[in-house]
Amino acid sequence: MSLSAVNVRPLAVDVMCSDDALRVALADGRAVSVPLTWFPRLENASPQERKAWRLIGGGLGIRWEAIDEDVSVENLLRLR
Repeated sequence: MSLSAVNVRPLAVDVMCSDDALRVALADGRAVSVPLTWFPRLENASPQERKAWRLIGGGLGIRWEAIDEDVSVENLLRLR
């Protein structure tokens, strides 16, 4: 039996920011968590500003309008 790779673009469905991490739930059931220090604007934002996100590109990215921050889900999954 062989396995074949499927090219699936990861899509965000939910976002949560704590004081130290950005957590993103993906449509395929995975979740990714990264240090908030990777995103200084988010790290310095107020809790209210961190909660004011919206999905862009059908879930390909996340936008925080008040702090002018965009995060690509694909980039979250890459090693830094």
